[in-house]
Amino acid sequence: MGFFRSFFSQCARPEGFLGRVMLRFMNFGHAPLTNWGLSLVEIHDGWTMLDIGCGGGATLKRLLKRSKEALVYGIDISEESVAKAKKVNAKVLDKQVFVTEGSAEKLPYEDNKFDLVTAVETVYFWPNLPNCLKEVKRVMKPGARFAIMVEVLESDSVWTDMVDGMTAYSPEQLKKMLDDAGFVKTELHSKKPSYSTIIGVKE
Repeated sequence: MGFFRSFFSQCARPEGFLGRVMLRFMNFGHAPLTNWGLSLVEIHDGWTMLDIGCGGGATLKRLLKRSKEALVYGIDISEESVAKAKKVNAKVLDKQVFVTEGSAEKLPYEDNKFDLVTAVETVYFWPNLPNCLKEVKRVMKPGARFAIMVEVLESDSVWTDMVDGMTAYSPEQLKKMLDDAGFVKTELHSKKPSYSTIIGVKE
């Protein structure tokens, strides 16, 4: 149990060897949720997009595939994640893909920059989530969409017990938080076994 706890605690902020293994695991394991979640958003060519908590960088690649001549930004609090995301996107790094170390609490981007923001399996770890959601909204263009994708939906799940600093929210809680942060036209989509995508629009 000790090893599993150590390994899965890398979800929050991957570091060192175990962190690098976790990032490879995330890039593979999050694919079905991410591909389904992205299918719910009509993505256009030439968009500027941001993935918060970009982990190993696989979502950045998926966003780039869905939008010709797009610019895709990724941000993560983990130095290990940033390094992996840069490696995974090396061919287009600093041309179409831009990866930065940083937090959802204070995004280093100007107002009204992004057409789409995604957050895959990461809001569990955001401090003061309501404030973070307002910060996300700040960097979005009017009419832009924010898509949260999660699969841990119960606050007392085995995952929240195993991973330090992890808080799970129900899809309904996340939808209400988006509403409270001023997002409009919020949608809640669910798919078995436990996938949920919550989408909000900036007015």
